[in-house]
Amino acid sequence: MAQFNDWCDSTDGAVGNHSCKVLTEQTANRQTGINATASIIPGHYASEERIARALTRLGKHAAAGLIEGKLPTSKQIRSGDLGEIYATEWIDSLSGGFRAVIKRLRWKDHRNMAMRGDDVIGILQDPATQRLRFLKTEAKSRVTLSRQVLEEARAGLDKDGGLPSAHALAFVAERLLETGNEALADAIDDAQLLHGIQPQEVQHLLFTFSGNAPGGLLTNALQDYPGQITQRAVGLHVQEHALFVGAVYDRVIANANNN
Repeated sequence: MAQFNDWCDSTDGAVGNHSCKVLTEQTANRQTGINATASIIPGHYASEERIARALTRLGKHAAAGLIEGKLPTSKQIRSGDLGEIYATEWIDSLSGGFRAVIKRLRWKDHRNMAMRGDDVIGILQDPATQRLRFLKTEAKSRVTLSRQVLEEARAGLDKDGGLPSAHALAFVAERLLETGNEALADAIDDAQLLHGIQPQEVQHLLFTFSGNAPGGLLTNALQDYPGQITQRAVGLHVQEHALFVGAVYDRVIANANNN
């Protein structure tokens, strides 16, 4: 996990029925954040089994090459990927029960290309009824977060009537089948094809990772939302955003070559 509580201060607010959380890096604990983040990144680009198999068959040097070959070299793509990684980690650890059931970046077409479709979909399954609830997520990473960027995120969240897209859900279900999680894949198909997904079964998450303080912008974005779907906004603020991203990926490469 990204262990946000070990290197960030957290403030919570409410905008009507919606929630807004800001995570602010503790400068004194920056290295903690870099190390915690670097430790989880390889698993977002390749499965643990894939890395372990390369290590066992081919040795440390080859396993390090596998990891490094998956990492983007573009600063812009690194930033965007890290925003999605943080959103995924926040969902799994701090969303109150939703899970990002696949690590989407493992299926990138090319390491220096962004993925299309819904950034992340969190899923929560009712243990009694087996019915699903969804957390449709847009993640944005910028050195300077702006109103325009949040408007782009809003457009993404509002597509398909605010529901997760059929394509995104099919992608998740197919990946779950490949990894042997047939029960959850079937539950996604049932929700989409049998029951139909209702707006009350969906929440939105707007997740930002930025070098400027996001609180005011996120609050305004929530105030401007006219719809009925419950909204969550989470902003991770790291002041030296570009330097932090670079340090994280440098640490990933160093770890791969040293372990």
